[in-house]
Amino acid sequence: MPFESQSVPSEVSVPPLTRPQLAEARRMRAVELFELGQPHAEIARMLGIHPESVRRWKRVWEGGGAEALRRRPAGGRPPKLVDAQVEQVRIALEQGAQAHGFEANLWTLERVGLVVERVTGVKLARASVWRLLTGRLGWSLQRPQRRAVERDESEIARWFAHEWPRIKKGR
Repeated sequence: MPFESQSVPSEVSVPPLTRPQLAEARRMRAVELFELGQPHAEIARMLGIHPESVRRWKRVWEGGGAEALRRRPAGGRPPKLVDAQVEQVRIALEQGAQAHGFEANLWTLERVGLVVERVTGVKLARASVWRLLTGRLGWSLQRPQRRAVERDESEIARWFAHEWPRIKKGR
């Protein structure tokens, strides 16, 4: 049975490499250049690193091969939330704060912590909620603009078009 062609979306979302992934890719490129016999100074220039790093990597490579230069799993305590739970939290947060019973559609660390606990049953400290949002979910701090509810954009535009030039000219 022949394969049927499927339409592939024109924009495939590929997440950017993390800093450790980029560092490992740089070391693996250095390994390729070691095998080609490139001089240390040239490798350093090509990879944009200090020549001493190249010498250190070469010593490690000579002692243990390319595997010795690979990333090692992070040490320390494992995260409280597994990837599947983080994805559940992402879906819940994308629904907005009001969907979870909060009055304003604004996320705070406390509110996110409550949603995490409701969705996963895991209680996180404020610092852990921050790391979850900024590290694992890739969110950033956003501060809402403070604007008066009574603000009338059309009146502001009219004032700038008619009143401001008159005031500026001093008439």
